[in-house]
This record gives sequence, C-alpha cells and structure tokens, in this order.
Amino acid sequence: MNTAPPEPLPGASGTPARPRIGLLGSYGGFNMGDESILTCLLGCLRAQRPQARLVVFSRNAAHTRVHHHDADEVVDWEGVSRNHVLDALTGLDLLVLGGGGILFDGEARRYLRLVRAAQERGVRTFAYAVGAGPLREPDDREAVRTVLAEMDDVVVRDEESRLVLEEVGVEREIVVTADPALLLASETFTDRMMSDEGIPAGARLVGMSVREPGRAAENLDEGGYHALLADVADFLVRRLDAHVVFLPMERHDVRHAHAVLSHMTAPDKGRILHGTYSPGQLLGFMRHLDLAVGMRLHFVIFAALSGLPVLPLPYSGKVFDFARRIGAPALVGVAREQAGLLLAEVDRLWDEYPQRRAVLQSRVRELRTLAEETCVRCGNLLDDIETARHAEAQQSPPQASEVRPLSA
Repeated sequence: MNTAPPEPLPGASGTPARPRIGLLGSYGGFNMGDESILTCLLGCLRAQRPQARLVVFSRNAAHTRVHHHDADEVVDWEGVSRNHVLDALTGLDLLVLGGGGILFDGEARRYLRLVRAAQERGVRTFAYAVGAGPLREPDDREAVRTVLAEMDDVVVRDEESRLVLEEVGVEREIVVTADPALLLASETFTDRMMSDEGIPAGARLVGMSVREPGRAAENLDEGGYHALLADVADFLVRRLDAHVVFLPMERHDVRHAHAVLSHMTAPDKGRILHGTYSPGQLLGFMRHLDLAVGMRLHFVIFAALSGLPVLPLPYSGKVFDFARRIGAPALVGVAREQAGLLLAEVDRLWDEYPQRRAVLQSRVRELRTLAEETCVRCGNLLDDIETARHAEAQQSPPQASEVRPLSA
C-alpha cells in the first residue's frame, strides 16, 4: 500500500504551496543550549519539508537572523505590540513550541498565551521535546493544563517533565523522547582558536560549567558552590596535572566562572572561554578535553556526545535525569559539605572511565534515536495537515471562475 503523503496543494500560480511553520522558544542568543536546540529544530524541519517557510519567533530577532540562516523569517515576540505577533501567527500551518525547558513558573504562561492564540486561529500546535518544572504558580499550572490539552502532540525531553505535567493535571498522552540538541553536528574548533583563548597546546584539559542561581536553580547557594567547584578544580589540577577551562553556556556564567577562579589556589591553571562561538563550534571544543565536570544540562550533553568522562552536578531534576540516562555518576545537590564525596567520585570516574566508555556511547546512541523520533512525529503531523487540506480542497465547491454556463 502506498503510504506517501499527498502532494502539496498548488498555490495561486500553480506551484506547490509552501507550508508555513512557526518555531517558538527561548531563542535569541541568551543561552547556548537553546541555540543548539534551534539549530537542530531548523535542521529537522528543513529535512522534513525542504520547501517550507520557517518562521522563528525570537526574543532577539536581530541575533537569530545573523546566526540561523535556515530561518526564512524571524519575528520579535518580546517588547512589541501584541497585534504584531498575532499577525505573524495568522497563516501558519503549524506552530512548534520548544524545545527546551520553557514550561516553568513565570514563563509557561507567556509562551502558552501565544500557543492559545494560534489554536484560536486554527493553527495546529506541537510541543517539541519540551522541559517542564518547577510549576507551582496557579496561573502557569492553569495555562499548562488547558493549552497542552488542545495541542496535537505533546513530546517532552525527559521523564521528570512528564511527571511534572501529570502532577499539574494534564490528562492526555505525553510522549518522552530526548533533548533535540543530541542531534547537533560538531564543527571544528581550530588550533588558532585554542591559541587565541590562551589554552596551552598539548596540555591535559578539564572542562567545567557553572551557572547562576535563579528560578531554574532556586536552591543553589552561590558562595557554597563557588567554593566547592574551586576545590574540585584545584584537585584536578593536582591529580591530573591539568588546566581547567570554563565554558560559559550563558552570559551570566562568566561572572560565576570568575568567582570560582577567585577561590582556587591555582587560578593560573584556569581559563574562561571569551570568544563568540556557534553551538557546533562549542561542541567541537569539547573534543579537545580529557574530562568534564559541570552543572548546565547542555554542557553535560555536549560532553556525552564527545565521548568524555563526565561528572554532572545536578542542581535540578533535568540534569539528574540526563545523568541517569547516560549512566553517569551524579550527586544529589551541589553543596560545600559534599566536597569529599565529590572529589572521590571524580577520582573514581577518571580511573574507571575506560570500562565505562562503551556504556556511555551505547546510551548516547539510544538517546539520539529518541531525539530523532521527535522529528519524525513532527513530520507525521505535517503529513496529517497536508492530508486534511487535500481532502478539504477536494470537497470545496468550484470557484466562480471555474463554473461553466449551462448549455442552451
């Protein structure tokens, strides 16, 4: 049986109509993880529908236009009139929400307000491997409960997010896959780039990721974790004769990396990446490392993709969940009193990694397959949209110009 989707309906000129697909997330250069996700989403949709018109709803349209050339159109959705955004929603065939961790207190209602507006205009909606939680505020919980119920498909990136949505009261199928950034392609991080960053050639390198406290890390004690990571960095300098390189995944990370350096007894063995790089280049940089210790989820994802021994430092459920899925050791929480346990764990990780490598590589392959499943599900929804439109066109009465006069 032929299961191929119907041919796209012709437009006014007789050429196939281009589906218009919107992407809504925390895009605009604020976070390297979100930029990685957008890169992978654009790649997925371009592969599924090469002729589609891809419209990115960005928090900083100028940044997105410069850094994401696969986008055909970029629309600001913060700091602009509501009508400006609503006009851009009108005429979409599909609005893709996410991915990334955007369904949390204070943010969920903002994103879902646009999703609801799209639904009211007859636009189909798809949640693309989103992350959820914490969700305690009544307005956000109500938005999640009502808007997700009306979406065509809801896919989350981890089990933690599914449990959060079920606790909120979302009563529908919720599919768990994996973070879209697992499909990111690596780009070369050149020797010249290494030299420009002041990283000595031939040195053993440990990558480290820090982050700021905030709504996504509300229990993080700033001074305590700065001192803890400084202890870890000093230990690795001594244990491995290594240099420690901090990778800022968000602009605020630079300040916290400096704070960790200030606590180190060997700050001369520390460096902070200061250049501006694409997500693929940052992933390429990871291939120069020997070990990774970090807090941010996408730093840990990049390390796993690069086959590095990685010690996640879970400040939230999403990092703990990913650590569990790749079989990496993970402590519960990031506190100064855990220093001894953490140093023992990183020491064991270094010694045992040759035996652990095969397990990590196998689990990363499984997660990449799950990430691809999200893309396939989105393509299936596009097939359904085209099928429905084709059927509707077949049933529509002919236009006035097509009606033939009755014979005399």
